[in-house]
Amino acid sequence: MLDLVIDARPAAIMPGFDVKRILPYRLRRMLGPFIFMDHAGPVHVPPEQLPSLDVLPHPHIGLSTVSYLFGGQVTHRDSLGVEQIIRPGEVNWMTAGSGIAHSERFEDPGTLAGGALEMIQTWVALPEAAEEQTPTFANYQPQELPIFTDQGVWMRLIAGDAFGLRNEVKTHSPLFYLHVVLQTGARFGLPRGYPERGAYVAKGSVEVNGRLYTPGQLLVFTPGLNPVLVAREPSTLMLLGGEPLGERFIWWNFVSSRRERIDQAKADWKAGRIALPPNDNAVFVPLPEDKSRPAGSPPPQALS
Repeated sequence: MLDLVIDARPAAIMPGFDVKRILPYRLRRMLGPFIFMDHAGPVHVPPEQLPSLDVLPHPHIGLSTVSYLFGGQVTHRDSLGVEQIIRPGEVNWMTAGSGIAHSERFEDPGTLAGGALEMIQTWVALPEAAEEQTPTFANYQPQELPIFTDQGVWMRLIAGDAFGLRNEVKTHSPLFYLHVVLQTGARFGLPRGYPERGAYVAKGSVEVNGRLYTPGQLLVFTPGLNPVLVAREPSTLMLLGGEPLGERFIWWNFVSSRRERIDQAKADWKAGRIALPPNDNAVFVPLPEDKSRPAGSPPPQALS
């Protein structure tokens, strides 16, 4: 019933800012089109340390970044001139395509009081035909995202198609992405019709086929089976998956179906050919030193 259980590993985004890294994993590079997943927070810092959490301008190609907050807020700025405050329950979908740079800054001390900031960041790899598309950014408000409730179950569709729910979040391949909250004893299944499916335990604990799974674990399920997840306490899950896209190379913040495109992106960022956000261009993250890691093995990435 379970192909694999992935335990989140600590990863440093910026000095003093660690996250739980779930994907990529050495035994599972992708889940459907999802190629990267981080869980940040809850963050506990005094207001004077806020600037140390800022993720400075950095580049992406060949993917969409998806930002989803449980609490707090983040200010996004990108090469298109977009400046967007990201709040809980919104979907922020930036498609890098041929190349974009963006920053994420934590500028309101009130949003971090008591460790309020908590967010999930994923990257969705693009189909080959869309890898070089023009970059775009879209913010979707909570009222645009359908919610389903049942006894002990609350669910929001972040993107894709699941359980008969759809929304207007623009995706590029078949996928599903859900925020699910279960009360103690609630039972929940997975969307059908997708070959690759997983459930990340963000909070609480769930039982599957008699075994207990706890926060920081991504459960990757066997295709064709229809497991039931039972909440053993109030629990928050992120369900995700979809159709696989084929092999992808990933290095730092770059994703591509072609290794040589990664090399080109390195050269472009180093030479300044990927534009910085016009309203956040004083500093940026330099290209990391390439220490000849094995193919497909990424150095530490930025948050999104």
